[in-house]
Amino acid sequence: MVKFTAEELRRIMDLKHNIRNMSVIAHVDHGKSTLTDSLVAAAGIIAQEVAGDVRMTDTRQDEAERGITIKSTGISLYYEMDEKSLKSFKGERFGNEYLINLIDSPGHVDFSSEVTAALRITDGALVVVDCVEGVCVQTETVLRQALGERIRPVLTVNKMDRCFLELQVEGEEAYQTFQRVIENANVIMATYEDPLLGDVQVYPEKGTVAFSAGLHGWAFTLTNFAKMYATKFGVDENKMMERLWGENYFDPATKKWTSKSTGSPTCKRGFVQFCYEPIKQIIKTCMNDQKDKLWPMLQKLQVTMKSEDKELIGKALMKRVMQTWLPASDALLEMMIFHLPSPAKAQKYRVENLYEGPLDDVYANAIRNCDPEGPLMLYVSKMIPASDKGRFFAFGRVFSGKVSTGMKVRIMGPNYVPGQKKDLYVKSVQRTVIWMGKKQESVEDVPCGNTVAMVGLDQFITKNATLTNEKEVDAHPIRAMKFSVSPVVRVAVQCKVASDLPKLVEGLKRLAKSDPMVVCTIEESGEHIVAGAGELHLEICLKDLQEDFMGGAEIIVSDPVVSFRETVLEKSCRTVMSKSPNKHNRLYMEARPLEEGLAEAIDDGRIGPRDDPKARSKILSEEFGWDKDLAKKIWCFGPETTGPNMVVDMCKGVQYLNEIKDSVVAGFQWASKEGAIAEENMRGICFEVCDVVLHADAIHRGG
Repeated sequence: MVKFTAEELRRIMDLKHNIRNMSVIAHVDHGKSTLTDSLVAAAGIIAQEVAGDVRMTDTRQDEAERGITIKSTGISLYYEMDEKSLKSFKGERFGNEYLINLIDSPGHVDFSSEVTAALRITDGALVVVDCVEGVCVQTETVLRQALGERIRPVLTVNKMDRCFLELQVEGEEAYQTFQRVIENANVIMATYEDPLLGDVQVYPEKGTVAFSAGLHGWAFTLTNFAKMYATKFGVDENKMMERLWGENYFDPATKKWTSKSTGSPTCKRGFVQFCYEPIKQIIKTCMNDQKDKLWPMLQKLQVTMKSEDKELIGKALMKRVMQTWLPASDALLEMMIFHLPSPAKAQKYRVENLYEGPLDDVYANAIRNCDPEGPLMLYVSKMIPASDKGRFFAFGRVFSGKVSTGMKVRIMGPNYVPGQKKDLYVKSVQRTVIWMGKKQESVEDVPCGNTVAMVGLDQFITKNATLTNEKEVDAHPIRAMKFSVSPVVRVAVQCKVASDLPKLVEGLKRLAKSDPMVVCTIEESGEHIVAGAGELHLEICLKDLQEDFMGGAEIIVSDPVVSFRETVLEKSCRTVMSKSPNKHNRLYMEARPLEEGLAEAIDDGRIGPRDDPKARSKILSEEFGWDKDLAKKIWCFGPETTGPNMVVDMCKGVQYLNEIKDSVVAGFQWASKEGAIAEENMRGICFEVCDVVLHADAIHRGG
C-alpha cells in the first residue's frame, strides 16, 4: 500500500534541507535495479515480498526481457525517519520527513548518456559494487562522470549473499575482499576528486559504506551493529564503530581489544566477530531448517516474525528473516540522509559547474542559495516518451525559483547564444508532474531543489534546454552536458514501402528527442543515418523507431559502420599557397597537430568559442605552452564551430585581413567536416594563416 500522496510529497518539496536527489550508478549487472526495489518497497509502492524480483524501475518490456536497465528512471519517494536515528544527524533539517528523488541508471557502456543525464539533475550517488567481481571498467567511468559533475558518492558492497551461499567464504577472507573493493573505489575517487567537494572517499567506520544483498532485501552499515552492541555492552557508539573495521581484534577469552592478532583461534577481527559471523550463523541456521535454534537467536536480537512467516523454509525463510532483522531500506536510507547533501548544500559548490554566465549575477546567486523566491532556473536533461504516442515529458531539475502549471517560460536550447534569438522560444507549461513509480501525479507547482516532468514543451526542446521566466532576458543558460561516449556507430535506414517515408522522417525526429545520445541526420544523397554509441544502443533505438515512433512500419537497415577521424602527425614540411579565383589574392597556410590533451580539452568544453579570450589564453599559455598573444588570435573552432580543430592568425601587418576572415572560416568549417582522405571529420589540427597578399582595390578582393 502506498504510504504517501502527491499532496504530502508537495508539502515536503518546500523543505529543501529534507530533500535528497540521488542516482544509483554501477557497472552492468552489479544489482542497481534490484537494490532500488528495497527502497521503493519501503515507501509502499511495491510489496516487500516481491522486492528484488520486480525491478520496479525497469519499466520497459525489453528491460525486463534482457534483464538490464536501458533508460534511466526517476521516482519520488517519501519516508519518515525515526527520531531516535536522527539524534546523531548534524546537518540542517525540519522534522523527520524526507523526500528522496531517486534515479536508477543503466550500467551498460552503450547507455552512458543516460547516466550523464541522471547525474546532472542529482547531487549524490549510490555506487553499487558487486563484492565478488569488484570495481569494474564502467564503475570507474560512472564515478569519473559523477565527480566531474561534483556529485558526492556513497558506496554499497552488494551481492553479499554470494559470499555465504555460493562461495561460502570464511570471515577473514571476506573482510579482505571487501577491504580491496573499498580501496579500489577510493583510488578512483582520489584520482578524480575536486578540492571544492572535500574528501569524497568512503569509509565503513564513518558510515559511508553499506554491505547489502539486493536480491534478498537486506543491508547494513557498521552504524547498525555499533548501535546494537553499544546498547548491549554499554559502550560508546562511535568507539564501537571504529573497532568494527580495520586492524582491531577481539579475544572473547581475555575480553580485550588488540591492534594485532594474538594468533589465538578465538581472537578475531572486530568486523568478522561482530558482523560477519552472526549473519553467517543465521543464514546457515535458516538454510539447514534448524528452527529450534533459530527462534531463540532471533529473540536475543529482538526480531519478531509474523506467524505466517514462521511456516517458510529454506531460502524463503532466510530472505524473510534477514529482511526483518536488517532491512535494506533502513540502512541505505540512513546512509543517504546522513551522508549525501541536500540541494541547499550541494548547489553552493555546484553552481560553478552549472551556470554559464557571470557567477555573481542574480541567477547564479539564486542557484547558489537554492532560492524559491528567485528567478526560475530549470535544466531539462532528457525527454521521456509519454503513453499517448508522439508526446514527450520534459524531465529535469529546478535549481532556483518555482515552475507552475500554465506558467510562461523562456526556453534556451543548446545552440542559444545570450543576446541572440537563435534557439530561443517562449511557451506555456501545460502541466507539471512528479514521478511516482510507473505513474505520474499532477501538481500545481514544483519549487527549487526538486526533479520535475513538464507537459507541453516537447515541440520546442530537442534533447535538453534551460528554462527561465518569460521576462528574464539577461539569464545565461545552464552548461550543456558532456558525454563520456560518442555516437560513432552508424547505420542507414530506409522504408520497405515508399509511402511510409513521412512516417520515417517523423519517427527519426521523435527518436532523436527520446535519447540524449542518438544522432539522426540526412546525407546529401538523401540517406537517413542513425548514429549511436554501440551496436546494442543502435539495436534498442531502431526497435523504438519501428515499434513506437513509426507504428510498426517496416524498415530496411544497413550494416553498422564506424565513423573515422582524420588528422596530421607532424607540421607541414612547406607552406601551402592558394589563389582566389581572380588570381589577385593569395593565402599562405600551414597545418600542425594540436598539443597533447588540447583536443580533449576542447571536447570537454574547457576551451571553446564562447570563452572569455583572456581566460582562454591563460589556459592555453599555462597548460599547453602557447604564446599569450597568439592565443588571443584564434579565429574559430571546427567543425560545427565547436570541434577540436582551429584556425590561428599568424600574420603580422597585413591590411584588409578582416575582410576575408568570414570566407576563410566558412571554407575551414567545410574542409574540417569532410577531410581530404576519406571525407570524415578532422580532429586535432591547427591551421595557421602565415601570410595573406590582398589586392589594393576592394572590388578585386571581394571574391
